[in-house]
Amino acid sequence: MTFSTLRALHAAIGNAIHDLESVYQSQPEPLDFPRLEDPYYTAAPHSSSEELAHQLNDDPAVSLASKKIVAACGQLSATVNKPWYGLMESIQAGQLSASIRFLEAAHIPEILREAGPKGLHVGEIYRLVTELRSKELPPDPAIFTPGRLGHVLRLLATSHWIQEVAPNVFANNRRSAYIDTGKTLDQLRSEPRKKYLDTDGVAAFVGMTGDECAKFMCYMTEWLLPDTRTGSLILDTKGGFDRTREPIAKEDGGVGQHIAPFNLAFDTQLNFFPWLELPENRSRLERFGHAMTGTRQWETKEGILFGFPWAELPPDSVLIDVGGGIGSTSLTVAQVHPHIQVVVEDRPQVVEIAASSWGPTYRPLFESGRMSFRVRDLFAPWESLPSGKAPDVFLLRLVLHDWQDEDSRNMLTRLRAAAGPNTKLLIGDMLLPYTCDNGGAFVGCESPVLPNLGVANIHGYLIDIMMTGMFGAKERTVNEMSELALSAGWKVTDIRRSPGSLWAYTTAVPV
Repeated sequence: MTFSTLRALHAAIGNAIHDLESVYQSQPEPLDFPRLEDPYYTAAPHSSSEELAHQLNDDPAVSLASKKIVAACGQLSATVNKPWYGLMESIQAGQLSASIRFLEAAHIPEILREAGPKGLHVGEIYRLVTELRSKELPPDPAIFTPGRLGHVLRLLATSHWIQEVAPNVFANNRRSAYIDTGKTLDQLRSEPRKKYLDTDGVAAFVGMTGDECAKFMCYMTEWLLPDTRTGSLILDTKGGFDRTREPIAKEDGGVGQHIAPFNLAFDTQLNFFPWLELPENRSRLERFGHAMTGTRQWETKEGILFGFPWAELPPDSVLIDVGGGIGSTSLTVAQVHPHIQVVVEDRPQVVEIAASSWGPTYRPLFESGRMSFRVRDLFAPWESLPSGKAPDVFLLRLVLHDWQDEDSRNMLTRLRAAAGPNTKLLIGDMLLPYTCDNGGAFVGCESPVLPNLGVANIHGYLIDIMMTGMFGAKERTVNEMSELALSAGWKVTDIRRSPGSLWAYTTAVPV
């Protein structure tokens, strides 16, 4: 049966390529699929055909066909690859993650952009990386050498994250250009702290994930299986944690008995957000705000606009962006729908930096009062607006996945108490399907690929475990989200997402 399965997977790839080609060829000017070798820099000028080909990334039909190809290729590889090689690729993925973080931190996408398509020799890349960090703690030349840099870059080229165009000469490709902030080297020299300002947040998300998240995920086993803690670096040197006697203070002033791998990795009894707000973590806090802008990439472009019928709201409607950070998502709503007033709620340290995180571009929006920020404890009773008007929409985007069910229920209960009869609850989070067919499959039973599209959607399951590592929390299935909402007095009435996408906007009403 295996050969028939292999052929079925091969056919699935061919069929999806046909679907993909049909979309590109049906454009007013027929298009070819973009080459991996050709970088696309969003801030650079492009021909109309290049711009259109880039925009098609967000076309639902293109997204679904692409995912079918990735899912089938991944399953084909898992089937034919020697298990040892597959195991090594997975268990040693940390080396690749560390190298991608280094790529971003060393500003190499920006260096290679200015170098152009012919690339740059590793010795010159080394010189520029060292020069750009002269205002910060400079690298130790005994540790950071051109030889070591070359080996890191070659791993990235092998993984198609950059390209080696000649021996020891490296250039950007389409994937590394995705991490480029568009900042010039002169800007990075003079104001390195502003690297993420006015960007799409992708580089900031890479920095955060490769830094805090990669470190605390190393402690997941020690958290789940305490008897494995022997030999752990921090736990051996500082004594570790005893969950039965060292509780973690929660945001509402109560005490919770759980900790997360994050606490073990960073040797702290603070939850993630209070830790992020420590003075010594100021740069991490700023990066986190921009990283949340980067999470828009999970959605189709401006997906928030299609996740809810905003145009149907009456004039002077109020959108409360609960735990909205610097307002990365609700800013899009405020721009497109001027009849909606937006209030973003978050912790004091976040509200303090929120408006300035956007630079001058959106200053008129903030000065007009159509979008504002206010401090709120998510577990405290909701404080009425000066107008006394009940909110029309409570938005929680990437909030509930930060909290365990009990905390999430308490949060939603507070919002239910503040809701009017027509208030809507809008939840933006991943909704994870099962890997077996239970009626919610993205592909038909005749397809050989996993019903959830396998590795094409693995990012959602990776984020699920990352939430466990950061907060002891999780992403949820449709049933889990519906049950959670109902337990707090909200009934799910609508779920909107693109075909094959894990990302969803879930609407609920008071009950």
